[in-house]
This record gives sequence, structure tokens and C-alpha cells, in this order.
Amino acid sequence: MGLSLAIPLFVPEAVRTTPQGVLTRLASSLLLLTSTSVIGFKMRRRRPDRSTEDSTPPPPSNHANESIQTDDEDAKQVVRKAVSKKYRTRQAEFEQQWTTVQRNIIAKRRFLFPFGLLLGVLLTYFFFPPIPPHLSMLLEEYDLSIPMMKNLTFVFEWRQLVEPILEGAKTWTQTRDFKVGSDAAEKGLQAKYPVILIPGIVSTGLESWSTSPEYRQYFRKRLWGTTTMVRAVLTERDKWMAALMLDPETGLDPPGVKIRAAQGLDAASTFIPGYWIWAKVIENLACINYDTNNMELAAYDWRLSYYNLEVRDGYFSRLKSTVEAFRKREGRKVVLVGHSMGSTVILYFLKWVEAEGFGDGGPTWVEDHIESFVNVAGPLLGVPKAMTAFLSGEMKDTVEVNPAGSYVLEKFFSRKDRARLFRSWAGGASMWIKGGDAVWGNATHAPDDVDGTSHTHGHFFSFRAPTPDSEPSSLPAGHSATSSSNGPKNHPTMSPVDEEAAERAKSRERAGKDYETPSRMNPPAPPPIPAVETAPGVGNLTADEAGNWILQHTPYSWQKMIATNYSYGIERNEEVLKKNDQDHTKWTNPLEIQLPNAPSMKIFCIHGHGKETERSYWYARGEYEYDDILADAMQAVCLNTTECDIHGITPRSPLDLPTSRQNWIDALVTRDNEIPKVKNGVKIGEGDGTVATLSLGAMCVEGWKRKRWNPAGIKTITYEMAHKPEAMDIRGGATTADHIDILGSSALNEILLKIAAGDSDDIEDHFVSEIQKYAEKIQWD
Repeated sequence: MGLSLAIPLFVPEAVRTTPQGVLTRLASSLLLLTSTSVIGFKMRRRRPDRSTEDSTPPPPSNHANESIQTDDEDAKQVVRKAVSKKYRTRQAEFEQQWTTVQRNIIAKRRFLFPFGLLLGVLLTYFFFPPIPPHLSMLLEEYDLSIPMMKNLTFVFEWRQLVEPILEGAKTWTQTRDFKVGSDAAEKGLQAKYPVILIPGIVSTGLESWSTSPEYRQYFRKRLWGTTTMVRAVLTERDKWMAALMLDPETGLDPPGVKIRAAQGLDAASTFIPGYWIWAKVIENLACINYDTNNMELAAYDWRLSYYNLEVRDGYFSRLKSTVEAFRKREGRKVVLVGHSMGSTVILYFLKWVEAEGFGDGGPTWVEDHIESFVNVAGPLLGVPKAMTAFLSGEMKDTVEVNPAGSYVLEKFFSRKDRARLFRSWAGGASMWIKGGDAVWGNATHAPDDVDGTSHTHGHFFSFRAPTPDSEPSSLPAGHSATSSSNGPKNHPTMSPVDEEAAERAKSRERAGKDYETPSRMNPPAPPPIPAVETAPGVGNLTADEAGNWILQHTPYSWQKMIATNYSYGIERNEEVLKKNDQDHTKWTNPLEIQLPNAPSMKIFCIHGHGKETERSYWYARGEYEYDDILADAMQAVCLNTTECDIHGITPRSPLDLPTSRQNWIDALVTRDNEIPKVKNGVKIGEGDGTVATLSLGAMCVEGWKRKRWNPAGIKTITYEMAHKPEAMDIRGGATTADHIDILGSSALNEILLKIAAGDSDDIEDHFVSEIQKYAEKIQWD
């Protein structure tokens, strides 16, 4: 119960994002829970048994003295001893009773853990809320003033603070659960088409099936999701990381470890007790007569590349069999509902199932078996935050953590550890941004730039100039720096690509030949990645340039994984698009494949709008450090003494060991009054809090309206929902449009029930953003 209270306080923002966000909030809260639990354990100490000590009894009361009616001093002494003995006897009895109470209640772990957990939750709520490091952002997020925070006193009763929160939860429980489904049933809606739900990344619980001695304690327990994950991260972080990391070479299980996706409706119904994901959808579908006979949740191990999902788990074969079984038993086609990354899984499946040598379903399988594809908040064109997670293990959630939380995060999961973990999860690479500059903008403009933009989103990565008159770049957690929170001016600087090319050129010039690192110190270099040319003196990278630059700063094994599983371009040649029907690396990218020949199928794109969403970034570069990624220089040499002096960059690495430059989101750049707004190095755009509007809606609004990518003319309907969270509901209530919480919104559930019941004819396009205008500006041709 204690954990169910804790989760809404410190997990929601985390779970709404990628694994990075989960670890961010989790690490900050775990330290508090650990510290406060110690208080409970200290109460286990038994109080000393004073009945055995030589203690001086308190003087008898006046009443006792008055009862002594003799002048004989010996008699008085006898009476005093009797009273004292009686007092000590009663005290000993009390101490014995207290010891028994301690043993029966406080000393037991079932009391200590909830007690420490509850106290930790209270401290977490007041001292470690999910807030940014700058007070200005605190004001914006929580509508508080600095004087109020400094002089905050509890002048109100505790119940005045708690009752509104509990009342909100009580109202949701009593009036919201099952309401949409109950109303639909009263209107006569009943189950018609079988429904298969496909969850997004991090939603599915992962169980340990390892039988090696060090993991036997976790056998059949979830190492992702449920309280077991919390305990494992808290007590055995390294073992937990080793269990969840995949082999970087094969992308499969490392030796001695076996982790599998939980199965059934419970696999993604809730993440941790008290934090629902698909539970609301399942409850409402049940109201119109859905159960395990006509509804299934197709859980999968989201860490795996889509190709390996079939290789290791036979996931797509099982999904095909499930659809065919529903089709045969129910006599109706199936509705596929995907949320977030689950929509990309469905897109891959629709190509896999018909491809020769893969699903072998033939060219009409989708037309014969699929009624509708419901895309809920699907990042069809990728997620910007995935790029930074793979490069430096960061995103908006990490750079906005307050200083204490940032310190804890670095102690529990350093940036390097996070990047290493995320790179081992090849499934997440499917969310790499797609379409490059044609979709995400160039050096002059981006499709989703709004009027009055002072710095285009087309600059996906921007860098500050390392000049003496500019303020120093921000430092990663664990370092110190002094700088204005408003950040520097937009000084031009040489781009990292040009900088690294110049370093190599100077190195070759000095040596008179190409520099070669001794083979014993470094493995063979990977095949060269085509150089990206940028205008000299420009310190910004577009989406295409940033993508190549990130790949150059990742291990060769990860580059190989990307090349053998995914593709992120845009294909306009229809003949090539047809050939891509047999190339599985293209099937997660809607810009490089055609929709199946299924003219009777419908596609519903449903997503939220109105939450600040990270769109592009300011980045900082630091000193050279040892790394086996030879991306930054043949020899670690500063371009000039000024750069070395300002940033403390060593001229050369000791013994010429392989080096790379540190890179991180420049958290010192905050510009609240500019367009787009910049918060801690993150340029804010439009979206649902996780996925940018361009990725959510462009294909549905414009791309799939074109015969090139939709030759069968499949009908696509876009329904946008405005984010209007209810103030007293921590998950946003019935009117939320947050990336995760949208699964509990009334509007989404109403639409899902109509589609499942075959009453979707009145569902039409509905827009609350400028996505139509943005989509028209994309370079489709």
C-alpha cells in the first residue's frame, strides 16, 4: 500500500517517457527511501532493561508521605523500601510489555518497510519533486514564488493538505472507472471485432528466467515493473543492469542471463502497483463484453530489435497465429491497437506478415484479416529524445532534475552507464528520427517553426562558441561551474564535424602521414562513415548531420546493429518502395515502405497536443577522455591554446591512448523569453510531452494521403486531443492528453470502444494543432 501511494508522486513523469525517464525519477526517490527506512530499523533496538539496573527511584509522592503516620525512622525506611520495590516491579512489568510490543510490531519488517517508505514518500513530495534546477522553472511548473518557498510554514492543518488530494483520487475511483464502458453499453454498443493491444516501450514487464545461482532469487519475478525492480535497483544495481543489458554483438541474451516478457493482460496493465497503463482501456472494453476470448495483449520484449523479436521469441509468428485464430473463431477481422512504440511494431508486422520468406501470408493477408489499425501516440517519424539518450544518456528528464537529484542520479546511473544500457536495447533504436532534413528542417527553417522564431528547430544540435568573452559551457553532473542561467548569446562556432576534421588534418600534417594507433591498444577501426560537410564557422548540426555525428560517437557494435536492423531516410521512388517489401530494415520507417494492399482497412491516428515537448538541443563539449571510440581525433590535440585554457582540455592524451570528447546537453542555456523557449539546453516544441507533433501526425495527415506511400488508398483519420488535465487528478483525469495518461482519457476510450464495436463511421478528423500546416512544409517530393 505504501508503494501505491509513492508511485503517483515520483514516477508519473518518468514512466511517461523512455527508460531514461524511469531511471531518473527512480534513482532520486530510492535514496530517500533508503535513508528513511533506516529510521524504522533503528526503532528495532531494544530499550535497556532498567529493572536490572541500580537506579534511584523517584521520591514518594506527597500522598505517600502523608500516609506514613509514625515517627520511627526505621519504620519510615521500611515503608520507603516497600514503595520503591513496588515502583520498580511495576516499571519492570511495563518495560517487559513494551519489549513485547516492539518485537511483535516494530521489529518486524512488514512494519518497518511501509513506515520508512511512507516517510520517504512524504520527504520526496516536499523536497524532491520532479522540478527543474532553476527557481524560475519552479515558478512556472508549480505556480509558487521564491519568498513563499523561503518562508513556507505549516500554518494550515495536515488534513487541509491531504483531503483535496485524496478526494481527487476518490472521485476518480468512484465515478471514472468503467464509466466510459458503462455508458457505451447503455447506448447498445457490444463487442464485435476481436481486439489485440500492443504496448509501447518500457510498458511490458520483464521476468527473469535465469537459473544461474546469482539470479535464482529473482526466478519468475519481474526485473522491470513491480516492486521487485525497485528492490533490485536499490540493493543490487550492478546485477540488475547486467541482467537487463543485451549482448552488444548479438543483440540477444548475454551468457547466463535469460529475461523474457511477461504475458497476458497483466503484462502491461500496470507498471508498478498504483500506476496503471492499459488497465483503463481493458476495464472499459470489458463493459461491452470483451474478455480473454476476444481480446489479447500481445506483450513483447521491447529491448530487442524487431528482427530479433522473431529470431529469439517468434513474436510475429505468434501474433500472426493469434490473428488467424480470432478470424476463424469469431468470423470477423481483427482490430490492432498500438500505443507509442507499439504502433511501430504493428507497422513492421503488416510488412513482415505478407513478405516471402518471413510471414509468407501473401499479398492479401492484411486485407483478409485486419479491420483497423489504431495508432495511439505512435512516434512514426521518431523521437528527438532518443538521439540524445544514445549519444550522452540524457534527455529533458535528466537535465531538469534538481541538483540533489542530479547528484543521486549520477551515483546510481551515470550518463555513461545510461548510454551503455540504452545502446544495448536495440528496440529503442526504432525511435531514431526518420526523414532527416526533409522532415525535421535544415539550417534555415523547420516545418514546425512558429512565427517569430529566433532560432530554428532545423538546428537539431547547437553549440556555443569556446571564446574568452562567452560564458563557459555547462558541465555534466558532478562538476561545478558558474554561469548565468539565461545562457550566452548565440555565438557562431565551428561545428563538431569541421572541428574534428581540422584536428585530423593538423595531426596528419604534423606527423607527415596518417597516425596509426598500436593494435594492442585499440581494435581495428570500423568502416569509415561518410563525412558530413558543413559551412565553416557554423556551430549547428541539422538532423542529417547530427545523426551521422552521433553514430561516429557510438561503439562499432552499435553502428553495426543500426545498419543491420533499421533505416532512417526517405524514399520517393515508387519502384524502390516496392522492392523494400523484402527489406526488413525498412519496415519501421513509413517513409521507405508502402502500406499493404488493404483498401478496406482503416487507420486511426489518435494523439495528444498541448504539452511542452523536447524538439532540439543545445550541446556542450568537454575535455578528452579515454574511450575505445576513435571519433574525435587521430591524436587528442586542441585546436588552439584558448580552447585548452578555457575548458581545461588536455593537449594530448597520456601514451596516445584512444580518446573521445565528452558531450552533454548544455543545461546552462535557458531562454524563457525566446521562440522557441529553451529550458536547460532543451529547445521546447509542440507535442504530447514525449513525442513531437511532427512525428505524431505528419504521416497520417499528409504522407499517407499520397499514393506513393499508400497505393491502396487506405482511409486514414486523425483525431487530436487537447491536453487539459484536471487539477486535482495527478494523472490528468478524463481530459488528459499526455503521452501515457491518454490511455485513461475519456475521449480515447470512447473512440476505441466505437471502433471495436463497429460504430466508427462518425469518427472524423479533429485537429487542435497546426499539424496540417506543418505537414505541408515537409519536403515530400
